[in-house]
Amino acid sequence: MYPEELVKPMRADLTNFGFEELHTADAVESSIKKEGTTLVVVNSVCGCAAANARPAAKMSLENDKRPTNAVTVFAGVDKEAVNAARAHMAPFPPSSPCIALFKDGELVHMLERHHIEGRSADMIAENLTDAYNSFC
Repeated sequence: MYPEELVKPMRADLTNFGFEELHTADAVESSIKKEGTTLVVVNSVCGCAAANARPAAKMSLENDKRPTNAVTVFAGVDKEAVNAARAHMAPFPPSSPCIALFKDGELVHMLERHHIEGRSADMIAENLTDAYNSFC
């Protein structure tokens, strides 16, 4: 588990932008099952989360069509919440960071780490906005 002082600014990068941070399995279940669309970012301490995933998630929400809800869980810290989120992301294997879009509780779009690592935040944001335009 990572020390809180290390992850605090990484958490704030999304929560200061309006993402709701989830710490329990119940909170994840409730959020994913909400009516409408829910964006779930599995946050991470890695460089591709800092350089690509978090900036892309924030940029993507500037789109006219966007998810009803935006939430985040932190890999390596909020184990219960992350495991609950990943259970909804099957058949995709666990990865962090990753970004998933749910509609009415069903997974409709998924970006695994290999879709994030090595791609620019702009490319990832464009991928997400295309998903929003289709599902939101």
